[in-house]
Amino acid sequence: MRAMVLCAGFGTRLRPLTDKIPKPLVPLCGLPLLRYNFALLKNAGVEEIVVNTHHLGRVMEQGARDLARELGIALHVSHEEKQILGTGGGVRRAEKLLGSGTFYLLNGDMIFDVDLGAALAAHRKAGAVATMVLAPYPRGATYGAVEVDVGMNVRRIAGRGAAPEPALIRAHFTGVHILEPPLIARLPAEGESDINRTAYVRAIHDGAKIHGFMQNGYWGDLGAPRSLLRAHLDFLEGRVPLLRFRPGSDPFADCAEIAPGVYVHRTAQVDSRLRAPALIHAGARIEAGAILGSGVVVGAGARIDTGAQVERAVVWPGTHVATGERVIDQIAAPGVRLDC
Repeated sequence: MRAMVLCAGFGTRLRPLTDKIPKPLVPLCGLPLLRYNFALLKNAGVEEIVVNTHHLGRVMEQGARDLARELGIALHVSHEEKQILGTGGGVRRAEKLLGSGTFYLLNGDMIFDVDLGAALAAHRKAGAVATMVLAPYPRGATYGAVEVDVGMNVRRIAGRGAAPEPALIRAHFTGVHILEPPLIARLPAEGESDINRTAYVRAIHDGAKIHGFMQNGYWGDLGAPRSLLRAHLDFLEGRVPLLRFRPGSDPFADCAEIAPGVYVHRTAQVDSRLRAPALIHAGARIEAGAILGSGVVVGAGARIDTGAQVERAVVWPGTHVATGERVIDQIAAPGVRLDC
């Protein structure tokens, strides 16, 4: 089976971090975000993955190829050179690479714990041309909902589709799709398009079956600084089940739990007290007198000097936090301190 991961975006909300690294390659607890999605797809039986690229295209392609090689996955790349094509245009451009069978489609900026096998079984049982993996609609949310009937048929997407009906259930779309090739024909042949607002809405109007699969597992959109930091803390606090990512993506591999909730790589040098939860990666150096609070991830080769203070923060690989610096509720990268 094949899958496509959308990797062309600019990562605007994470700038300036994403000025030099594509969002799907941003580290999450020391591993590129895309690695988790590749591992999850492989563990679900996916053998070939398509990625689309645009922003920092060569960097994105090389990073994806390295991950695919490490995980034993065949990779195909669809480069959008002149313009970014959106979720619909990107799929349409990659149509020949996706083959003639059912395929998964997912955003490259999220982490999720969903049983893809169960979603696929529900998709096939429903005889749907597409399935949207959904989550309960958050209380107080104001963004557009996916509305399904009692049979989990998608009827409306962000106010578009069928006429309003009583007793529709509002849900949140996670960015995970299961698609049949005929749906691609409902997309514009060229240019930018949104798959939800074009192909799906057209399919609903034409009476085609769009199924909704409700999942209650962990899901996080990591496109903004606060949500990216929150995902790190969720990993540290055990809120993200790792079973579906293993083998292939385990941020705690090669780390010893030296105290409850404190994980340190065997090559890290730690001369200061650590407070749980914390994760210290390979070759990191934390000098005596550095002040580390709880909720800290220190990347490979990073250095935190005496008198520096770090709490509820992510320190990227190779980053130097100097004496007197306070990195609190931030993501720290070389030359960048991004408030969360």
